[in-house]
Amino acid sequence: MMVPAVLLLLAALTAVVAPRLLARADWPDREPVVALWAWQCVVAAVLLCCALSMTLSAAAAWHEVRGPVFAPAPRAVVEAYALGAAGPWAAATAVALASAGVWSGAMLMREISRARARRRRRRADLRLRAPLLPGEEPATGRLVVLEGERPDAWWLAGGAPRLVVTTAALHRLKGRQLDAVLAHEQGHARARHDWLLHCSSALANGFPQVPVFAAFRDEMHRLVELAADDTASRRFGRLTTALALVELNEDRGVFGPSPTPQAYVPQRVHRLLTPPDRLTAARRLRLTAAAALAPVIPVLVTLVPGLRALG
Repeated sequence: MMVPAVLLLLAALTAVVAPRLLARADWPDREPVVALWAWQCVVAAVLLCCALSMTLSAAAAWHEVRGPVFAPAPRAVVEAYALGAAGPWAAATAVALASAGVWSGAMLMREISRARARRRRRRADLRLRAPLLPGEEPATGRLVVLEGERPDAWWLAGGAPRLVVTTAALHRLKGRQLDAVLAHEQGHARARHDWLLHCSSALANGFPQVPVFAAFRDEMHRLVELAADDTASRRFGRLTTALALVELNEDRGVFGPSPTPQAYVPQRVHRLLTPPDRLTAARRLRLTAAAALAPVIPVLVTLVPGLRALG
């Protein structure tokens, strides 16, 4: 009964090697959408290894689990997995991995509930500062202007999504810069980047000792911004998008010597002003296909004993 142990070793190997390969590659900044897909495949492969190892360990430890898992399998396939030879570690492994899965789900629900609470607070503040007129209905895609001394703009998702802009931002944004900001935020909304951020934050907060999850969260925050920048720049130009970023963030100290939470903004501006060459369509396709193989490998490892028995 070596398959669960092999799957756990594969999960550890993927968690260590894949982030290093992605960090050394020169293409993630050039193709952030492909990089987002690659990171999701890496994390999915790690989680799938753990889930399959948990299932096989539970099947080895308890007959109640073994029956449903191997019900349609021939006897030779069941014997190939040597479930009866599992030691006491099988039950402990299954319980530990199941507990980790439950904890991950709880962390994800916490992230979603916090995001919804923040959204409710923002909507309540918006209703207070910009109330609807009598008979006025919330309009999808509506632009809402709030009085504010700090230049800011954000996309408020929900049943009636809208772009909220402060008066200070309107005074700073010139020409089509406001359109670029709107396209940037709509790019986030269309690609459902909020779900990527929720999932990555849940894993990183739930398992702070696992470096791959922390790297996944950090890269998701960075890459979704690069992808949204590309969405805006394709419609309104790189210079317009870069100037809009500068106008919105100049007063936040992100361009000074002291690091801030938005320290990646100067890199985003530099990337827009000196655009790297995009990869060819063929190479993007190869990278996408290669990343998609990562979650397939754990499935193949799990099926090897059964396929050998059938062969």
